[in-house]
Amino acid sequence: MKKIIFSTIVILLISVSCSKDFVEIPPVGVLDASTFFNTEENAEQALIGLYDLMQYNYAKDWSSAYFVKMLPGDDVNCGGGSATDQVPLVEINDYVNLSVSNPAVTSVWNLHYRTIALANTIIENVELSELSNKAAVLAEAKFMRAWCYFELTTMWGDVPLRLVNPSELSSEAFAIPKSPRSEIYAQVEADLTEAINGLPTRGALAQDFRVSKASAQALMGKVLVFQEKYSEALNYLEPVISNPNYGLAATNEDVWSVDGEFGVESLLEIGFVATNAYDWGNVAWGGRMESNLHVQLMGPRGEFDIAPVGLLNGWGFNYPSAKLISAFEASGENARRSATIMTEQELVDAGGSVNSTDEDGNPVEIYGYDGAIRIKYATKDSDTSEGGIKELNYSVNWRLFRYAEVLFLAAEAYNKTGADDKAIIELNKVRLRAGLDALDNSLSGDALFEAMMQDKFLEFAHEGQRFWDLVRWGKASSELAGTGYTTKNDLFPIPITEIDLNAALTQDDQNPGY
Repeated sequence: MKKIIFSTIVILLISVSCSKDFVEIPPVGVLDASTFFNTEENAEQALIGLYDLMQYNYAKDWSSAYFVKMLPGDDVNCGGGSATDQVPLVEINDYVNLSVSNPAVTSVWNLHYRTIALANTIIENVELSELSNKAAVLAEAKFMRAWCYFELTTMWGDVPLRLVNPSELSSEAFAIPKSPRSEIYAQVEADLTEAINGLPTRGALAQDFRVSKASAQALMGKVLVFQEKYSEALNYLEPVISNPNYGLAATNEDVWSVDGEFGVESLLEIGFVATNAYDWGNVAWGGRMESNLHVQLMGPRGEFDIAPVGLLNGWGFNYPSAKLISAFEASGENARRSATIMTEQELVDAGGSVNSTDEDGNPVEIYGYDGAIRIKYATKDSDTSEGGIKELNYSVNWRLFRYAEVLFLAAEAYNKTGADDKAIIELNKVRLRAGLDALDNSLSGDALFEAMMQDKFLEFAHEGQRFWDLVRWGKASSELAGTGYTTKNDLFPIPITEIDLNAALTQDDQNPGY
């Protein structure tokens, strides 16, 4: 297993996101991008900066993009100490009171655009250069820009499409209108086409955390499936499926283990380390931590005695929902279930316990707890460092994109193009790994799609996939009935800071219902 501590190269970025900084404070202490990119080594360091920003966005305390994407889904409960503990996260989970000023939603928006701004700076300067690694640098930067715009249009729909950073610090230079989702998709496809042509194969990667040609092919396939361009998507998904450098991890547990990081199933993975020995005095609240604080955030609170199963107590967010627990119980005993959740009875049988009473013996609510804890991305004692405070030093990586998803995307595309026999082949690969029976070969059409939808619900529980799949499948209203969801929740609100400070936007540009 190889890990790396990211360090950002500071480059002059004009308008990293909508921020009042550009009208108040001139930039100081920054590097000049026009000369910085004169060497191959500096271009490589700038690329590492993209991964640093991705790490920051997907693990920023209380506003991780990984967790924010998860919260609207019916596989998770927000949890925490109460409904007033981290209200911005509760708002996302409960739908009804989601505000245009929600700081977690705003952070995810801003940090995606900050990553895009750095990608734009790299692309603009390297395109004008004569660097020997020019093609590879452009390919990697364009993959990251494509990833961020795909995430943005998935969560917000029509968004500003900024491909060139402003050349001056002014509100006029920053102003840019929204572009239709179709234009965002077109740009993502254009960037991924260049990424596919320029990225190395897995065996030639400079570091194991970096994206490969197969990563770009898989993402292109996903983007096309989201647009219901199923036949085109298969042209990109099939080469990844047949690529000998990728496949399913041997077991479901291997997918999430520290020892399995950057493994055969990984297409895009954000790395963390446990070597900084953070304690309560030097932990970087709101800043850039090299450990994964959200693992601690999402561990069961002190009401649980979980030491007998090798877990540490956390801060009580991200419990499995009753719906997910019931679906796993209906699936029977299998490897996927045991690698994802543990019911209260299973915890008790293993020597643990749940204390749901106060000191006087009166019953108390454990907010968000429906009868099971999460084992996927769990607070494992073995995943922390010996230095500092263990709870602040988890080294668990986020798997943002993995081979199993490629199989599901291909199965969906096969099903939608009438090749149900091929869809069953791909789905059965994942089911076999989970210890489940193969799907009946007689399944076809809508019945097969429903079986696929249920399998994907279980396979990708607590990975931020569920809600956005339900929306694009037109299933959100039926699957989320009674939760407070309405169709306005299909998109997040555009942050009010963006509308206030981007002169090309008005309240009329806000997403419907907000």
